[in-house]
Amino acid sequence: MREGRQPGDALLQEVAGGIFAYVQPDGGWCLNNAGVIVSDGECALVDTAATETRARALRRAVRFVAPAPPSLVINTHSHGDHTFGNFVFPEAVVIGQERARTEMSEAGLHLTSLWPEVAWGELRLVAPQVVFDRRLTLHIGTVRAELRHPGIAHTAGDATVWLPRERVLFTGDLAMSGVSPFVPMGSVAGSLAALDALRALEPRVVVTGHGPVGGPEILDDTMAYLRLVQRLAEDGLAAGLGPAAIAERAELGRFARWLDAERLVPNLHRALAEACGAEPGSPLDMTALFAEMTAFHGGVPACHA
Repeated sequence: MREGRQPGDALLQEVAGGIFAYVQPDGGWCLNNAGVIVSDGECALVDTAATETRARALRRAVRFVAPAPPSLVINTHSHGDHTFGNFVFPEAVVIGQERARTEMSEAGLHLTSLWPEVAWGELRLVAPQVVFDRRLTLHIGTVRAELRHPGIAHTAGDATVWLPRERVLFTGDLAMSGVSPFVPMGSVAGSLAALDALRALEPRVVVTGHGPVGGPEILDDTMAYLRLVQRLAEDGLAAGLGPAAIAERAELGRFARWLDAERLVPNLHRALAEACGAEPGSPLDMTALFAEMTAFHGGVPACHA
């Protein structure tokens, strides 16, 4: 396994022959991971980065291990930390789940308004040009990459990337490593079902949307967190409590050490909505949820993008 430090302290880590994880510490807000697949002179990229500077650093890292820029960029979902850098790879065809394209077009560059102090750069939105519904298979040289839409989970338009021969799984934000999940735009129950299906693949290496590379234990940990959120919501509902009050009283145990613990509040909003019969992915007021999360955190959560 090869590793190399890249600009911005990102780590380019070879997890299988020609398969790399591009990990941006510490994995907090907008510090996402990407993947690089190199085989027989061909190259594909899984996700990009939030800012122009970070996306250009990712481009340089790709050229460190690939003979040419990527011809394909796969977006695991619509959020800007994984997609804003698409424009830095003009040679590539961008691929995503069909709902991810819709979500990107509707959201635009709204993420930048949450942290106006971040040096976002001269961003230009590039939505997926090729979309799929449930599954799509790509061949990058001799590498078979299976793109799978798990249903509504982290968002309505998630896509995982599974390399069956190498047994490497890119989860996007369906799972995070040592980082609190974020499901208010998707579904707690849907995330659990999706993670259970990913666990059945028996991956050897799991590259999550944020945090260090690991193995299938990451999927187990994420599921344990989400089950806790469900239990907290059920108990809170029985006691007549709202999300903020539940969060204030919650005992998170080992999950309290995970980054971005304030995400518990919007996660509880989704869990409570589902407990009351709301459909997965039904709209929630994300502006209000961000304000409530900020109040719980005692200030705007830090974004070091």
